[in-house]
Amino acid sequence: MVAIIDYGAGNLLSVQKALDYIGCPNQVTSDPTKILSADGAILPGVGSFGDAMAHLRSGPLEAVRSFARSGKPFLGICLGLQILFDSSEESPGVEGLSLMQGRVRRFPSDMGLKIPHIGWNSIACNKECPLFEGLPANPYVYFVHSYYLTADDENEVAAVAEYGVPFHAAAWQGNVFATQFHPEKSGAVGLQMLRNFVKFTEQEGEQ
Repeated sequence: MVAIIDYGAGNLLSVQKALDYIGCPNQVTSDPTKILSADGAILPGVGSFGDAMAHLRSGPLEAVRSFARSGKPFLGICLGLQILFDSSEESPGVEGLSLMQGRVRRFPSDMGLKIPHIGWNSIACNKECPLFEGLPANPYVYFVHSYYLTADDENEVAAVAEYGVPFHAAAWQGNVFATQFHPEKSGAVGLQMLRNFVKFTEQEGEQ
């Protein structure tokens, strides 16, 4: 069973529908006990960095940290990627979860491009990342964001993209995966990523 973590700042329904579509048992929950007992967990997110951290602090923050450190598969999506890192220019002074190190920055306003970045963009994938198994090297995925990740450790960068500036579109450290784009809105490519995450979850559960 995969827990979809409900902390009041996530696009839960679209993630749940995608998991239902691929036949993955799932549960939307904010209960720390249910989160920690799940085989895998997904942390969606929409809205602002500061609001998301405030919701987490008043809810399942420690359960999220404990799960990510448990070795069981964990996936952050969009804002759910950003709050795994240290901080964001969107909310100065607000600390992220610091499960990986890096900063979230705002796209420059002088690029001549619309902000937020909304739409389909290709990404260059690290083919060693289990999330991208069976996918082409440069698949197109769907983004909705005004802020982008700059990870400190290049070894934790799972995919890169470009929108006026190059940015880190996905991260990976052991059992923890995170995407700035929305797999649940990225058509067949995104569904394959979710299948890969579920497959990874099942394999880890068998060990």
